[in-house]
Amino acid sequence: MIKKYEAKIIEIGEEVEIFSEENMMVIFNDTVPIELRSFGVIHEKVRLLEKIESGDVLEIAGEPYDILFVGSKVNDTLKEIGHCTISFNGETSADLPGTMCVEKKAMPKMAVGALIQIYKA
Repeated sequence: MIKKYEAKIIEIGEEVEIFSEENMMVIFNDTVPIELRSFGVIHEKVRLLEKIESGDVLEIAGEPYDILFVGSKVNDTLKEIGHCTISFNGETSADLPGTMCVEKKAMPKMAVGALIQIYKA
């Protein structure tokens, strides 16, 4: 198992539920502007160690999800501001380049202190 990304959740925006209803989660690191924090899951700033690819595994709060699609901007935005939109829809494509699609199953229970990890299985 090769770790590519690991960050601890430090804040959960009060509007995160809006995206949860659509089986989506928006993540940012703690450098994000205040106006974007309300709908994001905010994590500590960390380095992207290796490029994220389809076939990798996303794990949030101990719950693993197979990564099925990585938009063309996901690696850039993760590196710059710890951002991507995670769609728990089981799709292998997305309209927005900053979207990562994972297998379709229940979203994880988000909590401050939980880890967001991405690794090569």
